[in-house]
Amino acid sequence: MDTHTQPVRRAAPQPFGEHLRHWRQHRRMSQLDLAQEAEISTRHLSFVETGRSAPSREMVLRLAERLDVPLRERNAMLVAAGFAPMYRERPLDDPALAAARQAVELILRSHEPFPAIAVDRHWNLLAGNAMVPHLLANVADPALLQPPVNVLRLSLHPQGLAPRIVNLGQWRMHLFERLRQQVHATGDAQLAALGEELRQYPVPEDADDTILEGELLGVAMPLRFRSQFGVLNLISTTTVFGTPVDITLQELALETFFPADAFTADVLRQAAARPVATS
Repeated sequence: MDTHTQPVRRAAPQPFGEHLRHWRQHRRMSQLDLAQEAEISTRHLSFVETGRSAPSREMVLRLAERLDVPLRERNAMLVAAGFAPMYRERPLDDPALAAARQAVELILRSHEPFPAIAVDRHWNLLAGNAMVPHLLANVADPALLQPPVNVLRLSLHPQGLAPRIVNLGQWRMHLFERLRQQVHATGDAQLAALGEELRQYPVPEDADDTILEGELLGVAMPLRFRSQFGVLNLISTTTVFGTPVDITLQELALETFFPADAFTADVLRQAAARPVATS
């Protein structure tokens, strides 16, 4: 019996040319299209993509910008080309992000008495204002509320909030479309896997096919929600940072919910003055 410890084989790092080819094809651009966008020759781009030429740091950044590569993946491209990563990734509670964190907290608090949340790139809950617990009270499966709370899983799980969403079919399609756009933009395999998981969730038997008016793709989405206070009519909107230079900030999204009628506004104002139900 051989008792010698076998060395661990590590996967070789992906060459820069493979990163470049992946993103060019993911964006459905030909070498000619990208070369024209980056103002370089097709021959030079081909040499860079095949590894025959080594790109400069400026060239890596130019190509990544033309391909609209997310900051996290731009770092990977820089490292693959032999350069140090450019964009930092820090937790939201890092002192260096104090100003951004305060801005997020201010937006969430200022939105009260209406609910608002902050999520990361994988839709994990980072923060929520004081109204959020009112809507999450009495979830059938408490495990869905254990950190990290994935808000998509919580929303569509049959033991989560799905039975409370009146326009569940419309809401599901809205979330799936947002996920599809995110996967296209980032190429994130974890997001793609999350989408496949969510599609396997059964739809509650009593779900109807209500389609609410007011849906504006990428701007606003109506949500009719059965709460302990009655049926709420809400409008969901999403906000992202415009020109971040930090990975955490680029991947942060704020989702705010506005009342769509006077009844919902009054109910939420009254709920804000009550303790959160625990049973």
